Amino acid sequence: MSSKSIKITGWALTAVLGLLFAFSAFLKISQNEAAIAQASAIGINAHTYRLIGLVEITSLILFLVPRTAIIGAFFLIAYMGGAIATHLQHQQPVGMAIGVQVVLWITIAVRFPDLLQRVFSPNLTTH
Repeated sequence: MSSKSIKITGWALTAVLGLLFAFSAFLKISQNEAAIAQASAIGINAHTYRLIGLVEITSLILFLVPRTAIIGAFFLIAYMGGAIATHLQHQQPVGMAIGVQVVLWITIAVRFPDLLQRVFSPNLTTH
């Protein structure tokens, strides 16, 4: 695969994740009635749910900006980990959350191959 194809793939995956997280954050921030009802069912009040939406959109913005994308990626990974834990705690399906987490990791691997190489390199030396 050419460098250009890899770059396009990375940004296409980023766009898909961006739309997904933006929609999710919008439902939380706008206090969508169905979303609030779902959150209330697991003990999350409307104010806390709005704060979660603000954390989500902030993390997404950091992920979309090339200069801050790695820290944004780490925040989104942590965010999804919390979502998975919450779903598990309340005996809710986790397939979608795990799927988003997998796509997020794939996107990171495609967009930041040097990061992937650093993480999995057996020849790391410290200075």
